Amino acid sequence: MITHMRTALSLLSLLMFAVQECRSVCVDPYTQPQTKDVETEAVLGKPIKLTCISCVKREEIEAKTKVDWYFYNSSIEAMQQIYKFNRSPPDEDGPWKGRLLWNGSKDLQDVSISITNVTLSDAGRYMCVVLRTFSFNLYTPTFTYNITINLVVREKASRDSTALYSEIMMYVLLVFLTFWLLVEMIYCYRKISKADEQAQDSATDYLAIPSENKENPGPAVTE
Repeated sequence: MITHMRTALSLLSLLMFAVQECRSVCVDPYTQPQTKDVETEAVLGKPIKLTCISCVKREEIEAKTKVDWYFYNSSIEAMQQIYKFNRSPPDEDGPWKGRLLWNGSKDLQDVSISITNVTLSDAGRYMCVVLRTFSFNLYTPTFTYNITINLVVREKASRDSTALYSEIMMYVLLVFLTFWLLVEMIYCYRKISKADEQAQDSATDYLAIPSENKENPGPAVTE
């Protein structure tokens, strides 16, 4: 009895350890160096998410995270700060008022923002700057992550070439399968018809034999 209790407690401890180790995995969609430059499209009047992910490899180490978003296009003279994360709604002025939303995670590995009701003036370069300060006993290293997003605003959504090729391949495969099924049906129909004809010929040959030959197949063979 004591052995069974010890075994159950050991399994329970192992299960609790496994549950504690099951954490969400952070995946950086851009596998280039720390400074990155990507391009994305937005549709006029629709919302758009500006993705910025900065993964923390050592989550057990405490870090102070600062997130700033900047914007620049040809209509302004210098890059201006449009969003600063401090766990409270930012005070936006001008065209950004009420249209910038925090779309990140609680652990501040996903520090994305969203723009609602996109306008043509929203097209330009957006820069996400993440500054992390790690806390050690006698050492406070800092880590900086930058990503620049070139946003293009279109009046209508452009057709994705990958989706177009996939749709074409789907129709080609559908036509091929339909043709193959038709060929198989014709082959099976001919095979069944040929078997019926052979059966009918055998029956006709049997009926053509005189009845006396059927009753008297022939004299018995004796030694």
